[in-house]
Amino acid sequence: MSFVAINVLRVPAEMRGTLEQRFASRAGEVDKMDGFEHFELLRPVTGQDDYLVYTRWASEESFQAWVSSPAFSKGHAQASASAPAATGGEVWTFEVAESKSR
Repeated sequence: MSFVAINVLRVPAEMRGTLEQRFASRAGEVDKMDGFEHFELLRPVTGQDDYLVYTRWASEESFQAWVSSPAFSKGHAQASASAPAATGGEVWTFEVAESKSR
């Protein structure tokens, strides 16, 4: 089964547009990684400030290879060169125990 990594980003309301624009103009290097399966940026709608960056991988090893890659370091270095859109964050990881698609 797949491995899921969710980056939880605390984003103040006034920075939401900035964060979404940065993701819209991302280089897309993650899409090229072996084992990459899916990406979604999830916008909060119920009065919270946390965005979720959802990625699904073939394995935890695939995800770790991404985190250890030069492309990951380069992309995150470019993002940190600007004023941060998020005021905090953490990463949650999961193994997919069950899945169903339509």
